Amino acid sequence: STMRERKTTDTLHSTDPLHSSADLSEGKKKLRLKQEVGLISGVSLIAGTMIGSGIFMSPEWVLHHMGNPASSLLIWAACGLLAMFGALSYAELGTIIKESGGEYIYILRIFGSFPAFLFAYTSVILVRPAGLAAVCLSFAEYAIAPFYPGCSSPQVAVKCTAAACILILTIINCLNVRLATSVMNIFTAAKLLALLVIVVGGLVLLAKGQTQSFQNGFQGTTTGIGAVGVAFYQGLWSYDGWNNLNYVTEELKKPEVTLPRALMIAIPLVTCLYLLVNVSYLAAMTPSELLSSGAVAVTWGDKVLGSWAWLISLSVALSTFGSSNGTFFSGGRVCYIAAREGHMPAILSMAHVRCLTPSPALLFTSAMSLIMIISGSFTSIVNFFSFMAWLFYGMTISGLLYLKIKKPGLPRSYKVPIVIPIIVLMAAVYLVLAPIIDQPQIEIFYIVLFIFSGIIFYFPLVHFKYHPPFLQRVTLHLQLLLEVAPTTKDAN
Repeated sequence: STMRERKTTDTLHSTDPLHSSADLSEGKKKLRLKQEVGLISGVSLIAGTMIGSGIFMSPEWVLHHMGNPASSLLIWAACGLLAMFGALSYAELGTIIKESGGEYIYILRIFGSFPAFLFAYTSVILVRPAGLAAVCLSFAEYAIAPFYPGCSSPQVAVKCTAAACILILTIINCLNVRLATSVMNIFTAAKLLALLVIVVGGLVLLAKGQTQSFQNGFQGTTTGIGAVGVAFYQGLWSYDGWNNLNYVTEELKKPEVTLPRALMIAIPLVTCLYLLVNVSYLAAMTPSELLSSGAVAVTWGDKVLGSWAWLISLSVALSTFGSSNGTFFSGGRVCYIAAREGHMPAILSMAHVRCLTPSPALLFTSAMSLIMIISGSFTSIVNFFSFMAWLFYGMTISGLLYLKIKKPGLPRSYKVPIVIPIIVLMAAVYLVLAPIIDQPQIEIFYIVLFIFSGIIFYFPLVHFKYHPPFLQRVTLHLQLLLEVAPTTKDAN
């Protein structure tokens, strides 16, 4: 059969919630992904994915929606706190359910097959490839900008560069997990260095007395719930990636220790850097200059670094490449885990027999991203990325609250105070509902329609287990072509 049968014990309502569907019979050699992600790589995966193009582009939009510098800094701090609370909640989930897959596996184990399929369907087909395509396009814009001084880069060149970026990432991630994590570590170090340059430059400007942007800082603050919600969306886009380590739990060394520690190091580090970078921007520019800037970091470089301003463009290109590598690394795992649970074709649940990487899932994610880059019609969907993300974050956090209240006896090495997931759930409800109530848009209706279109595929293929005969032949040929074999879960 080309789709794996899900056992009826696959949810946390079963007697053995953690490993009910794992095949771990002794004496048989099983193919599985290696545990090669340590603490440093874990911190790099989180920080490296979070620090993408957002901090170099989003500050002007947060300022635009909030109306003044002081309240925009509060939004950046609140976004960091919310990301930290969300990550701590996910850390507890990760120590209860020690499986890769992030929200998908948590929704599956707690709420069952149908909502998990809808998440996987939306994430694998749309959200992850669209996010990857957007970050790669940002990389392409900055990478080729020096070749077209004084004018905008041709779209053909931008799209070809973005496509090349995706293909390079595919090769790196298919070859070796250690190679992919090494790339993450190197690019994370490079982007942290770039942000430190901006921070030090800002502190020098403040020491020279350039504090005019912070006088009457709260004057003209926006108070509309919709505007504040959209400002949060812009800020949270820059923090996106705080949950990435939960997608690769089975590949972590000592996940019960590494997962909470990596989160507690990476997210406060990124939050402090983001706040200091925003202060630096406001020290170098007036609010009106910042609002009129097309790319805040580049404008900052022109004002502060002079002839060395090209370093900022290079840093943004490196930053977005590193971020897209992290997005690709974790995004391919969602596809792989969903296939392993029977929610995607079985070929996507297989790993390369020598490289031990989920290459079919990575190739599929790559193909979907390339389609989005070529079509160029995904922009409106990406704009509502946060709406979809927080819809599923809210669902996942409500699952944690269910486990804390109904199943407090489940073994877990880390416990988060119950007030933290309650705050995250309230924030998720606000972020989903605020833009709908304040300024309803037809695109949100299209997104909800797309999510529920998964019903068309769920009932025949998963619920009633209808397996088209041709898929078995296709799977066999692809197995031989790609040199892949079925995998088993790690017995953490």
